[in-house]
Amino acid sequence: MDIKNVDHDVLAAVAAGDFYNPHMVLGPHFVKEENTTYIRIHRPFADSVTVRTKDGKFSAEHEFGGVWLAKINGQVFDYRIETVLEGEDFELDDPYRFLPTLGEVDLHLIKEGRHEELWRVLGANVKSYPSELGEVKGTAFAVWAPNAKAVRVIGDFNFFNGVSHSMRSLGDSGVWELFVPGAKPGMNYKFQIQTNWLEWIDKIDPLAKSAQVPPQTASVIFDSKFTWEDNAWMNNRRENNPHNGPASVYEVHLGSWRKGLNYVKLAKELTDYVKQMGFTHVEFMPVAEHPFAPSWGYQVTGYYAPTSRFGSPDEFRYLVDELHKAGIGIIVDWVPAHFPKDSFALGRYDGTALYEHPDPRRGEHPDWGTYVFNYGRNEVRNFLVANACYWFEEFHIDALRVDAVASMLYLDYSREDGQWAPNQYGGRENLEAIDFLKEVNATVYKRYPGVMMIAEESTAFGGVTAPTSGGGLGFGFKWNMGWMNDTLRYMELDPIYRSYHHGEITFSMIYAYSEHYMLPLSHDEVVHGKGSLVGKMPGDLWQKLANVKALLAYQWAHPGKQLIFMGTEFAQWSEWGGAGSEIDWNTLLDSGHKGVQTLVKDLNRLYRENPALWELDNDPKGFEWIDSGDDQKSLLSFIRKGKDGKPVVFVVNFSNAVYEDFRIALPEAGEYEEVLNTDDLKYGGSGVVNTGNEDGKIVAEKQEWTGRPYSAGLRIPALGALYLKKL
Repeated sequence: MDIKNVDHDVLAAVAAGDFYNPHMVLGPHFVKEENTTYIRIHRPFADSVTVRTKDGKFSAEHEFGGVWLAKINGQVFDYRIETVLEGEDFELDDPYRFLPTLGEVDLHLIKEGRHEELWRVLGANVKSYPSELGEVKGTAFAVWAPNAKAVRVIGDFNFFNGVSHSMRSLGDSGVWELFVPGAKPGMNYKFQIQTNWLEWIDKIDPLAKSAQVPPQTASVIFDSKFTWEDNAWMNNRRENNPHNGPASVYEVHLGSWRKGLNYVKLAKELTDYVKQMGFTHVEFMPVAEHPFAPSWGYQVTGYYAPTSRFGSPDEFRYLVDELHKAGIGIIVDWVPAHFPKDSFALGRYDGTALYEHPDPRRGEHPDWGTYVFNYGRNEVRNFLVANACYWFEEFHIDALRVDAVASMLYLDYSREDGQWAPNQYGGRENLEAIDFLKEVNATVYKRYPGVMMIAEESTAFGGVTAPTSGGGLGFGFKWNMGWMNDTLRYMELDPIYRSYHHGEITFSMIYAYSEHYMLPLSHDEVVHGKGSLVGKMPGDLWQKLANVKALLAYQWAHPGKQLIFMGTEFAQWSEWGGAGSEIDWNTLLDSGHKGVQTLVKDLNRLYRENPALWELDNDPKGFEWIDSGDDQKSLLSFIRKGKDGKPVVFVVNFSNAVYEDFRIALPEAGEYEEVLNTDDLKYGGSGVVNTGNEDGKIVAEKQEWTGRPYSAGLRIPALGALYLKKL
């Protein structure tokens, strides 16, 4: 291009803001043979334009369609632009004098799908540059839109008129970039994309670090100023393997735990409560930005932005920091399985199927009315892998619970014949999604020692928690949906019928070590007409509460980590009302429900203090049946052991009969103490407990029982459970 005499068609495109490389025309261009710098500036409607350098001021002449040209002797790099518009004079730096903020290595990694810190180069990143005319502060904008004809950035800094802020195409990377001086944190922005059909569409930034409070949809420039104080937690996390540690998880929907709380208030109230209750971890239902509150956050539009409903990203960091300082880990729900079709968001981002698979048989979920990511495309896979890293890196979270993994694994998931296309081998497995899951798990575990990746996966797909080196998906844990379904189905039965379904309550131990499991009683089980946990139980109120207590004691004793949804810890009577509700704290005014809360607190204390209950969760050596076959009495008894071999004995009676002086085999000779009994008066029980001999101990007698040489007679409460600890 002859920079001295630019073709009018090109100038017209630049003036219209739809030229693919405006830096080719605008900004400074030095002509060596003339020792002259040609500076073109786009200032539509300006009365006059002047270029100021360290050597003085130089008037620009209007050239064409709002494009002005200044010619300055010598080579000029640093200057400012003074514009007079309707009598007002203002000075700005020139976006078109700056080099690209992405380097060749960045662009190569993006094309290859290997940029693990994508958020540092795409999106909106605040930057400052030294300058002989004064420090320049602004924001570097970059977006991947490979099929766009042109891209502009619009925002508060240009009154959402992007004709003067056209972005340049960085070749075949598909990335468009522009540094905008004066674009500051807190300003709203979007990308304006011209499609191949010459239509302009306004889109959010896929990598925005913050967003407006819905229903407003603009992205927001954000630059974190947070100082972390959780070094002790982070150092300890790196040095320990959480998969063999205690994990008692309290699942929370931030908006309905207590209504009206923001991140800062939650940092005090939620932290205090979770610490008081003794949970090791809190799990947040999705905190990434989402437009529709009743969706609970599972239809994400802002994958890199904590929802602004409760405050800023730094205020979310503060919540994480306070939980860590209190010794509590954070799990966040992550949703790479699908995304909504809202026109302002990721769908048809540059006018084409970009983030979603172009074939609707693979690119849409008919049940959910959402798009499915194109896991086989490098840049899309990179977007998601980097997003997982982002939450660990930028927010110090300790685990991602990956939602709806089953829908990713199978091409025919929730589809009828003709609605899905087989893979290249004729099978139903989504090979690209499987490769993506392996990659994200391997990447996370490589980069962040001591974290967890948890799959919500409901099928019999093999190797979910097997290492990727052995062909597995590489998750650390899988939600045990089989245990949840079998157990709840059993518990819903009237005790008189449970003896006929005894296999449902023992079946989980057949496959307990086939994967590394987490036992969930999650929000999915107490919503949409399913009723609350206590509401599912048979009998009168006392029996219902007793059933809940027996179930929770059984869950805490069973191999695998445990999770319950908020409100379950005090047997909330009503089912969860969703995002606009609040759990029913008034339930605690009833002493029976208060007793359930006290039990959960004591279960967590007992659990933390006894490695036998978690240290060998993933090793068959940590579990022994005492008696799994007493179907007539609906009674189970087993032993949990840690690496030191010290046993904890668990007995549960799912019948409504009390068994006095009931003989139970014990693992070895010596004295035992009943360290917890769900029928204790302090839990709202009837007081059928074991005080043992005069000093409160239970002595294992040398009397063979169910194949073991030692046993003791115990009081077994109706619908109750007890733990015995060897002294």
